[in-house]
Amino acid sequence: METYFSNILTTGSDEEKARVRLARRGLLVFFAMLVPLSILSYALLMTSPIFVLLLMWAPGLSSIFARIVLREGISDISLRIGGKQTLKKLPMILLLPVIIGLFAYGIAWVTGLVQYVTPDTFIKAPSAVIFVGTVLMQMLFGTIIGVLSSTGEELGWRGYMLTRLIDARIPKPVLTSGMIWGLWHLPVMLVGNYYSGPYPALSVVLFMISVTSFSYILSRLRLSTGSVWAAIFLHASWNAVIQDAFDLFSSGENVLLWTGESGIFVALALFIAAWMTSRKPLEIRRL
Repeated sequence: METYFSNILTTGSDEEKARVRLARRGLLVFFAMLVPLSILSYALLMTSPIFVLLLMWAPGLSSIFARIVLREGISDISLRIGGKQTLKKLPMILLLPVIIGLFAYGIAWVTGLVQYVTPDTFIKAPSAVIFVGTVLMQMLFGTIIGVLSSTGEELGWRGYMLTRLIDARIPKPVLTSGMIWGLWHLPVMLVGNYYSGPYPALSVVLFMISVTSFSYILSRLRLSTGSVWAAIFLHASWNAVIQDAFDLFSSGENVLLWTGESGIFVALALFIAAWMTSRKPLEIRRL
C-alpha cells in the first residue's frame, strides 16, 4: 500500500502536468456520458419506478465508459475488498446509520414532532422488538441487497469522479464531489418523488447539507482504505437502515421536515458526523 500522491513529482513537473491533463480529460468524458444518461433515466423514471436502478447506475456506467474510451484500466479503483483497512471500518460502516438514525429520529419521536408507528407485520411481538429486529435485518441483509444499487453510484462518484477531481487540482475536491452528487438528486426531489417536504426550498437546502456531509464521510472512507468497497458498503447500509427501517417507523404531517434525508435532524446529525470525521488526519491510500 502506498500514499496516493507518492509518485507525483514537484509542482509544475511534466509528470504532474500529464496527470492533471488526463484527469481533466477523464472528467470531461465522464460528464459527457453522465448528463444525457441521467436525463434519460429521469425521463424513464417518470413512467415507471423500475428505472430507478438505471438512474443509480448512470454514474457507474459513465465511469466504465470513460475508462474504456481513455483506456485507463481499473487498477486505481481497487476492486479488492481492501484487506485490514476495510475490515477495520466494517463496524463503523454498519453502525453509523443506526447511530444517526437513533439520534435524529429519536429526537423527533421523543419530542412528538414525528409520530413513532409500528408497521403491520405478521410477527406478533412488542413494538420495540419489531423495531430492533427490523434494524438488525436491514443492517445485515438489507445492506447486502443494497450493494446492487449502491455499487452503480459509488463506481462513478467515489470510484472515478472524486479521484479525478483530486488529480485535476480542482479546489476542495471532496466538497465539490458532494455538491455535484447532491445536485444530481435534485430533479427527482423537485417533482416530489424523493424526500420532498412541505417546504420545497428548505428541503433542497437541508438535502444538500445531508448529502454533502454524507459524501464527505464516504469520500474519507474511499480514500483512507484505498478501496471503493468501503463506500459501497456504507452507502448500501445507509439506504437500508434509514430508508427501510427508521422511515418505516415514522409518520406524521411533518415527517419529511424533521426526518429523512431532507429532514432537519438528519441534516444536523450528518453535519456533526462529518465534522467529527474531519478532525482525524487523513492518509490517502491506493492499493
